[in-house]
Amino acid sequence: MNITRLFDFPYYQLEKNNIPAALVTKYNGEWIKTSTQEYIDKANAISRALLQLGVQKNDKIAIISSNNRTEWNIMDIGVLQVGAQNVPIYPTISEIDYEYILNHCEAKYCFVSDEEVLRKVNRIKNNLSFLKEVYSFNTIENCKNWKELLELGKDTSNQNDVEDRKNQVSSEDLATIIYTSGTTGRPKGVMLSHRNIVSNVLDSSPRIPFDEGTSVALSFLPICHIFERVILYIYQYYSVSIYFAESIEKLSDNIKEVKPTVFSVVPRLLEKVYDKIYAKGTELTGIKKKLFFWAIDLGLRYEPYGANGFWYETQLKVARKLIFSKWKEGLGGNLNVMVSGSAALQTRLTRIFAAAEMPVMEGYGLTETSPVISVNCYKNGGFRIGAVGKVIQNVEVKIATDGEILCKGPNVMMGYYKDEILTNEVLKDGYFLTGDIGKIDSDGFLKITDRKKEMFKTSGGKYIAPQMIENIMKQSRFIEQIMVIGDGEKMPAAFIQPSFDFIREWEKLHGLEVGKTNEEIISNPKVIARIQEEINFLNEKFGNWEKIKRFELTPEVWSIDSGHLTPTLKLKRKIVMEKYKNLYSKIYSST
Repeated sequence: MNITRLFDFPYYQLEKNNIPAALVTKYNGEWIKTSTQEYIDKANAISRALLQLGVQKNDKIAIISSNNRTEWNIMDIGVLQVGAQNVPIYPTISEIDYEYILNHCEAKYCFVSDEEVLRKVNRIKNNLSFLKEVYSFNTIENCKNWKELLELGKDTSNQNDVEDRKNQVSSEDLATIIYTSGTTGRPKGVMLSHRNIVSNVLDSSPRIPFDEGTSVALSFLPICHIFERVILYIYQYYSVSIYFAESIEKLSDNIKEVKPTVFSVVPRLLEKVYDKIYAKGTELTGIKKKLFFWAIDLGLRYEPYGANGFWYETQLKVARKLIFSKWKEGLGGNLNVMVSGSAALQTRLTRIFAAAEMPVMEGYGLTETSPVISVNCYKNGGFRIGAVGKVIQNVEVKIATDGEILCKGPNVMMGYYKDEILTNEVLKDGYFLTGDIGKIDSDGFLKITDRKKEMFKTSGGKYIAPQMIENIMKQSRFIEQIMVIGDGEKMPAAFIQPSFDFIREWEKLHGLEVGKTNEEIISNPKVIARIQEEINFLNEKFGNWEKIKRFELTPEVWSIDSGHLTPTLKLKRKIVMEKYKNLYSKIYSST
């Protein structure tokens, strides 16, 4: 069948493989499987129920879920089939943003996952002008449950009406509005059509190697983000069984249970996985420790396609058997590919995981491009360390004179909802202005160097690309988060959130006393001196004008909840700057 709308994917899967574990979620300690046929049946029941509730074409229905789950996907298809739009909302944003988004999109119904999300919605419910009802996925007292709609939809007498609605949905119709978290100001509603997302799924899917009908995926990145959502549609296209992790906290346990062949990641997660493996290696002794760090050194020199020659490949086979096989076992034993997006991936991680036979295919894109613009692929020489792959088919990229990446194609958004002025600012002559700086090498590989808006000049007129510097600095196990500052100042400096967990390990290992609280740790001269050593070492990778000359440590753990990070773990630079303006003054007032 020809896929032109998002709800065509499960029907395509049914036509090819009615897999017994299309969607799998754990309830009360047991993995419950939903087959392709059951997936479609329940989606149709939801569609029939929505029609009985009076849902019209182009009505907006919000979904706010703290975890990925089967219900989300059933609701997605059920909503889209009747010509309505699914508006996913990040569960961790503020109540003020909940209120803004639900009113801005004029959501008629809202589906929530749990009590915590429900409490946030209930606190602003009286301010929601268009909302008719809230339903929950979990069973919650005094809240309607989504199963009531499944029950209502058991009456199949209006299925013909559902079919009529489906037939009226065109590929050019709006499918979803995704509100980008943003670093400042109000969230922007990115309008994506069925064509935007379907084209992106079909044009990027050949880059990911799957054994159709036998691959197993574990999904844990937020489904409200277009990256994970498109990945899920790709899984459905290839009849991959999708297991939904219970939570980030239980991810390690779920990986061991599910033994996935594929999952998507963000760089911060891989950094944490690698740091955990590295920490275990430091605890080894004797020959085991020597072998571990020999394998690490080998992995950090990895080049694809046997470029390092016969002797290197011979050693790598030994390292894989003795050391890296245990890493792979720790991640379930079957993992053969990871897909990374959202932020730049450190090249050392690309090398080490590829050496361990768990290659990370880094890609690039934005919510406004549905999202994939380019992605690495091991087949046909399409994997390049330090690049985000080649541009996918049917998408065109050109580099503006100032280095900005411009994108044209069927994946480029319809525009920002109710914001023609902002839309016209970023859509010029058919191209979307990404705001990212990059270049395309002679072999067609795209490389990202920084965010246009985040680059700054020192008072000496030198350009600083903060993301590049931050990515290198985070290679230190002492540094959990870092933000480079210095716009208009004589030198770059940084705010640093130390890795408090690692510092406590370092304290024990060396028999030191650095303090019990985070405040005591960041003011300890030994900690400050040790982090200065790390900065000095990593500074050698940069030109003199780029080196971090001063830094200040912060006691807070930078997180989504505390406002330092977006839900996709990017720095909210203006907010971090505001939080630490006293430290900024301390750094620059004495220079």
